[in-house]
Amino acid sequence: MWHGSASTHRPPPPTPPQPNPAVAGVRPIEKVTQVGNSRLGLGEGRKARPYGYRHDPAVPKFPDERPIIIFDGYCAMCSGFARFVLRHDRRGLFRLVPAQSALGRALYVHYGLDPVDYETNILLENGVAWFKAEGSIRMAERLGLPWRLAAAARLLPRAWREALYDAVARNRLRIFGKREVCYVSDPQYADRFLA
Repeated sequence: MWHGSASTHRPPPPTPPQPNPAVAGVRPIEKVTQVGNSRLGLGEGRKARPYGYRHDPAVPKFPDERPIIIFDGYCAMCSGFARFVLRHDRRGLFRLVPAQSALGRALYVHYGLDPVDYETNILLENGVAWFKAEGSIRMAERLGLPWRLAAAARLLPRAWREALYDAVARNRLRIFGKREVCYVSDPQYADRFLA
């Protein structure tokens, strides 16, 4: 009797389906971490490669030698903050980008954020993106005194800062309202806006 074995070669296990980047505008993004966003992980700012968006073909080229604030242009509170920055940024340090612009949307998508439900402003500084409470504190610090005193908020545990930021962000439209049209700056600040 022949004792040969049946083929012991097994086919490889099926590979899990990979997302098709061409479907519905979905594309791979950098895996990064973010301050206070448990959905994306934790860390003191995005730990992605600085200026990583420069290598993303979906992000239009833009001047990034100065800090940039990306904000929800329909949110009354966020637009009010943009006006506040314009009034108090005596050195003209910041540039602003409405999240609803092509550039703003591309940056939200690049960083893995929802490009429709803006859960955070973004501060891009030296090619690094900062979010939520830490991003807001960094913005205030760059405005000089008395606004730089906001850095004292870092005395609170990070989890508390982020929980407070999240509570305000979650309720901002209900409390402060929504604009009918996306925020457009006064002509005197036109050079401070990108997009």
